[in-house]
Order: sequence, then C-alpha cells, then structure tokens
Amino acid sequence: MESRPPLPASTDVLVVGCGPAGSATATWLARAGREVTVLDAATFPRDKTCGDGLTPRAMLEVDRLGLGSWARDRITIEGLELRGFGRSRRVPWPAGEHGGVGSAVRRTVFDDRLRQTAVDAGALVVDGVRVTGVERGDDGEVTAVRAGDDRIACRTLVLADGVRSPVGRMLGRTWHRDTVYAVAARSYVRSGRHDHPWIGSDLELRDEAGAIQPGYGWVFPLGDGEVNLGVGALATSSRPAGVAVKDLLHHYARSVRADWALDGEPRSVTSALLPMGGAVSGVAGPNWAAVGDAAACVNPLNGEGIDYALEGGRLLAELICSGAVAGSGRAGRDLTRAWPELLRSTYGRSFAIARDAARLLTLPQFLPLAGPVGMRSQALMTAAVRCMSNTVADSDRDVVARGWRAAGSIARRLDRRPLFAD
Repeated sequence: MESRPPLPASTDVLVVGCGPAGSATATWLARAGREVTVLDAATFPRDKTCGDGLTPRAMLEVDRLGLGSWARDRITIEGLELRGFGRSRRVPWPAGEHGGVGSAVRRTVFDDRLRQTAVDAGALVVDGVRVTGVERGDDGEVTAVRAGDDRIACRTLVLADGVRSPVGRMLGRTWHRDTVYAVAARSYVRSGRHDHPWIGSDLELRDEAGAIQPGYGWVFPLGDGEVNLGVGALATSSRPAGVAVKDLLHHYARSVRADWALDGEPRSVTSALLPMGGAVSGVAGPNWAAVGDAAACVNPLNGEGIDYALEGGRLLAELICSGAVAGSGRAGRDLTRAWPELLRSTYGRSFAIARDAARLLTLPQFLPLAGPVGMRSQALMTAAVRCMSNTVADSDRDVVARGWRAAGSIARRLDRRPLFAD
C-alpha cells in the first residue's frame, strides 16, 4: 500500500472534496497560477450515487477543461426517450450555445479523470484524508483546517464535499428540507442496448402496488456493456417519499428488462438524498465558499448536478481570481455576499421555477392529471426537456425561453425562502 504524500503546512487555496466541483475549481485556480491543495476523504477511484449522464451544458464545461473528445469517444448521447402514460417520445437535445450532444461516463472513471486534470494543472491532490476541524479567526475567516494530527493554514477555503457537506456544517451551512429534494437509487446492469445513443426516461414511475410515485426512472447507456439504471422520488419535509427507493429500483428494472435487453440483476445498488435548487443557507463566509452539491446546485426537475458542479467550479475560481479574497488579515473581496449573489444571478430564475414545478409533482393528484396531457404533445415535451436540462441560454429570445425566464422571475419574488439564503 502506497503511503500518501505529506500534507503542506499552508496553502493559498484549500479545496475540500475532489468530485467534479472540487476538481473543476482546483483546475481553473491552478491554471491561473494559484497554489492549490485538494483533500478528499475517499481513496480514488471512488464511486458516487449518480446517473452518470453528461448533458450538453455539462459537456460544454468538459470541453473547456479539454476532455470533450475523451468523453465523446466513450459514448455520444443524442437526447431522451421519454415514456409514460401509454406514450413514448424521442426528444433530441436542444441545439444552441450549449451544443446538441451529451455523453455518459461512470463516476469511478469520470471523477478520477477530473482529479488527474487538476493534478496536471499543478494542484496538489491528496486522497484518503478527512477534514476533522476548522479554525476561524474573530472575524469569521477560516485560518486553517485540521485533518487528524495535521494542520493546514489557508487563505481561501473551497467546500466541495458533497450533499452532506460535513465541513460546511462546521461552518454553519444548513439544508432546508421544506424545499423539494430527491431520494435516489442507482445501479448497473448488463444490457444488449448499452451503446444506444438515447437516455431512457420514464415519467410514469409506479411501485409494485401500481401506485404512481412523484419521480422518474432512468436508463443511461454507458457504451461499455452496461447501463446505469436508477430511480428518483421527489419529497419535502411535509410530503416525505413514501417508498423504499431500492425496492422501487428493482421493480423498475423488471419493468424495463425487455425494452433494454437487461442481462442479470441490478448490481452496485446505492442510494442518496439530494438537496436541490439552492435549498441551503450559509454557503459562504469572508474567505470560504461552498460549490456544487455542497451548495445544493442540483436541478429539482431531474436531479442533474454535474453541469452545475463543473460550471460552478469555474465561476468560483473566476470570482476568487478577480480580486484578493479577504483572509489572513488582508483586505480583499468578501465572499459572504459575493458568492451567493453570483449563484442567484446565474441559477436563481431556473432553480426557483423548477423548485415550484417539482413541488407540484409531490402532490398525489398532479402527475396523473398532467402527465397524460404533456405526453400527448411533442412540442410541449421538447420545451420541457429544454427547461429540465437547463439549456435555455440567456441569449435565447424565443417564446419558450422568454416564458421560462419570466416564470422564474415571478417564482423568485414569491419564494418563501431565497435561494442560497444568507
């Protein structure tokens, strides 16, 4: 067993977590010439509960990182095959500034490649190290973190430690479960259609008793002999998910076995809770900020988080590099307000309306009424996929884009709790 490299006594930027958000932040900071150290509690390659899909928006960031050809060579995804309520519709990814092509790479492979990209950029990445404590000065600035007996001083701290964000909790980050969230389960299954260039998305998700669940089932072809098969159930604290998601996954696998030529039973079944749509407060302090899943940057309508993690990492790196971040007694930019304001300006409208739409799906009467109506219209489902995949660009001026932005602005004004609340 290889011994890990010694931890530095100090670093300019310390990133906790080496998933997509942490790796992207570290890569962009290192490319800008900053001294970056990344710590991750797991040992790579490591797994994560996820659908493994890369939307066109995610692929735009993958291209920026220089990994576009690598991802597309594994498999190219053209769009979604939607099923439900007696109908099926094939909806290509929307064309536009995000491009019209997606991909899928299992997280054991994708995250390890992103980790290596950060290393190649000049970041020091050390896995198998768990942060156990945070030191702060009287002004609230983080001065150092502790990892067992080690102490690492830092000028800036980035929290990319996932949905539970243990280090974020030490700093006051709070997840608000009264806002819609998801309970998801994922597995891998051998499939005769592993190279199919369309994602399977089942909008009529029923349990073994035949009851419709407020959620979705998915099948992501991986091009390597297997598919990623999973389910996600939407819930709030007042309307918790009333189903065991792992049991639901096995039932879903049986229901799509013939369609996807599944060979064998689901394996590597894992489950997770997913905070969504910016439903957290305390995502930043004077010289620290949470990014990706730690900031609940997950689409409430489809559970997608990789695109926001990669994009958010780049945006946070740009913000940190745009001026000296306050820290170690230096004057500089205070991230306490700057980072939440940037998150709200970037994702506020789309997250707000998506949260409201997802909350409607948790009402038992809504999906049986709305689902059949939506599936009857190709135009409506095309518009829905465009909004769900977050590929409505600010430059788009068509009726769908204008309507989505207008609805999002109204939803933000009416929201009971602001996104990324201070």
